[in-house]
Amino acid sequence: METMAGQARALLRHAGQAALATALARDGNGWPYASLVLACVDRDHSPILLLSDLADHVKNLKLDSRASLLFEDEGARQGAEDPLMLPRVTLLGRVSPLEEGDERDRLKSRYLTRHPSARDYAEFGDFRLYRMHVESAHLVAGFGKVRWLSANEILVHAPD
Repeated sequence: METMAGQARALLRHAGQAALATALARDGNGWPYASLVLACVDRDHSPILLLSDLADHVKNLKLDSRASLLFEDEGARQGAEDPLMLPRVTLLGRVSPLEEGDERDRLKSRYLTRHPSARDYAEFGDFRLYRMHVESAHLVAGFGKVRWLSANEILVHAPD
């Protein structure tokens, strides 16, 4: 039987997009601001994002790196009678840009394999890769199956 942490990791691997929530910087009040982003996960299941410096969510992250990402199984939603009955996981953590180097190159390749359409803009000067450093997660695996998970339960050491 798969653990709830295993269910969360499987959902992260399968989902290709997420709602990114940040604290809105432009008004100075930090209102919650959600936007749709494409995502993939690294071998350890930490999310990788390709974001534009021109986007509000990046401006927000520069002032406050705390964010959440809500992932759902987009395929399961097709034809679902009640989408609130479907599994979803929200990750909470800090998001920071990846520096140049082999790790960044590997993750860029991983991201573009997952999202080939991003090749059209990945080389634009305002786009960068970001990693979420997961601190905790909230999994809703179905009706009555709700659990908070630690980063250690979500992130796994994976060999190269």
